Order: sequence, then C-alpha cells, then structure tokens
Amino acid sequence: MATATEKLTTLEVDIVTGKQTQRDLTADEITQREAEAKTEKATAKAQEATATARIDARASALAKLAKLGLTKAEIEAL
Repeated sequence: MATATEKLTTLEVDIVTGKQTQRDLTADEITQREAEAKTEKATAKAQEATATARIDARASALAKLAKLGLTKAEIEAL
C-alpha cells in the first residue's frame, strides 16, 4: 500500500476540546488498512462477477425466448 519512503498518518480530533493531533500510523493500523483494502477489492471483484453473470443469464434467456418464436414485444411483456 505505502512505499518505503511514504509515511502514513492519521488525524485525531478531541471532540470536547477540538484539539487536533496528527501522528504516524502504528504497524497494526497499517496492517489493518491493508487488510481492509484487500477485502474491498475482493468484494468489488465478486460484485462485478455477479453482475456479469446476471447480464449473461438475461441475454441467454432472451435468446431462448426468441428461439421459441416469441416476438420482441412478447418478450418485453414478460
């Protein structure tokens, strides 16, 4: 995620006083962010695969209905 020369920081805000403190992320926080990024990528990939499968299934179903002799209007009415 981050390069060797890049420092990751976080901004902490005390909601009572409004004091803002910027600090470097800990190794655990960096590991957590990397794990979350991997999870988000995997989720996006799965959603894309699901959407593609739905599109393919719909196209296949429409083609089968047309092959059975249904008109475009009849298929759209379904």
